[in-house]
Amino acid sequence: MYTSFFGLNEKPFSITPDPRYLFMSERHGEALAHLVYGVKESGGFVQLTGEVGTGKTTLVRSLLLNRMPENADVAVVLNPQITAQEFLLTICEELGIAIPEPRDSIKALTDALNRHLLNAHAEGRRTILVVDEAQNLAPAVLEQVRLLTNLETAKQKLLQIILIGQPELRELLGRNDLRQLAQRITGRYHLEPLTREETAHYVEHRLRVAGALGEVIDNAAKKEVFRLSEGVPRLINVICDRALLGAYSQESRIITKRLIKRAAAEVSGELGSSPTTNRIAMAAGFVGIAIVVASIWSATRELPPTDAEVNAISPQLAALPEATVETPGFDTASSTEVEPTTLSEELVVAGELTTADFALASLFELWGLEYTRGSQSACSQAAAEGLACLSQRSSWNGLRQLNRPAVLTVIDDSGDSHEVVLTAIRGNSAQLSIGSIAVSHPVNELTDLWFGEFMLLWRPPGGQPVSLSPGSRGAEVVWLRHSLSEVDERYISDRIDSDEYDSNLQNIVREFQRDYRLEVDGLVGQQTLIIINSLLAADGSPRLTTTLFARD
Repeated sequence: MYTSFFGLNEKPFSITPDPRYLFMSERHGEALAHLVYGVKESGGFVQLTGEVGTGKTTLVRSLLLNRMPENADVAVVLNPQITAQEFLLTICEELGIAIPEPRDSIKALTDALNRHLLNAHAEGRRTILVVDEAQNLAPAVLEQVRLLTNLETAKQKLLQIILIGQPELRELLGRNDLRQLAQRITGRYHLEPLTREETAHYVEHRLRVAGALGEVIDNAAKKEVFRLSEGVPRLINVICDRALLGAYSQESRIITKRLIKRAAAEVSGELGSSPTTNRIAMAAGFVGIAIVVASIWSATRELPPTDAEVNAISPQLAALPEATVETPGFDTASSTEVEPTTLSEELVVAGELTTADFALASLFELWGLEYTRGSQSACSQAAAEGLACLSQRSSWNGLRQLNRPAVLTVIDDSGDSHEVVLTAIRGNSAQLSIGSIAVSHPVNELTDLWFGEFMLLWRPPGGQPVSLSPGSRGAEVVWLRHSLSEVDERYISDRIDSDEYDSNLQNIVREFQRDYRLEVDGLVGQQTLIIINSLLAADGSPRLTTTLFARD
């Protein structure tokens, strides 16, 4: 369903064991080395244990497909919840041994297996038995396993046995009545979950194998995957697969931390309001005003609050005082002051109002436009009004230089993502719109929650965004020459009215980019054009600050 949307050849996070997707972490490499030792050396058992979903079965499949000696015959027992007789029958069937009569005779089955092993040994062939989910073997079957190791010549064992199981297998083999079997185990390895760094590499590895060419899951999301999965590959697969599906349904091509949290909640069936929300009573007054204002604002924008938006916080409203916030159009003179809240606390409580739709409507309003949800995309609506979208990641200083109100993606202290609008910067204070509510917080408090992702609107010269590079021609080049000369006389070009982007203009652009800490490439993209517009202050666009920044 979502593979073509992300440019993938197949689903990268299927839980079906596939050796092509084997991620060879340090632990998996050591585990595979133990398995290879078990099939190449003569004698005893090799035991591999690990928690559910750590990749034991995938390792075994990789062993069977890629690391098995050419002279090896392999019997695999996948269903260990069987009797001793059924266990022997399964081995005989796997090795192609004719089943003797009577079929229910353990002695007859063992004799047939012994004859086969001796013949195989005489022909220079090795016989290997792999038992998966071995923690489910009954004690009587484990005793039969032990007896199979008695099939030997004077110099070596005729049957190599690899037991794969969950940690309970170690406890089972630690029983006193099974000590004879435990003493014959020549190699043991316990497979641990992945580390945080390995989890990030694991996610990228599977995406690359599936055909991904660019970033699909961002770094914050990978860290959240590790936190929620604790490095267990199967859980990583389930969470990431659900997150890809969720992103596809929202037409989002990048998986964020919020999508990962949502996917994990859906997988675990624990969707619902966060416990953190119920603990922040001090911010509830803010929500009371937010719901009222959002309801009125939504009515004018044809964006009625959903049941979820209202139900998430309405039980708290009746007995709570109102907070003093900057709410355009509302008289707050009679409101009761409450203890100030942090930005993170406000975001958690007002979570239903921090969606992209609310943020986009606030951003459009700053430009004197009306945003309509559910019709064209926001950028298409902006283009119809001669505006363009710029969605990027940047530093705080880079955003300040662009000097346009922007939708910021911020992450609260509980790990949830929110969309807010940065409307202005006044000294060390950031003015924000959260669900149409105007609030103010210190810049450092905002930047602690913001990881660089933003979207802004700007008015390109001529109404269409263009990129200019050496060799470009047209009215936009003339505009660029004149605009740079108006910014500073140092940027006056030799041929001020030429419509050709020549080497002289390229050098001037490089100097401008160096002065304003842009990427010095001599190419005029959206960031360069936006900063020129801001310096000229000629198009009546809303600004973050009326004070133009100085060159560094």
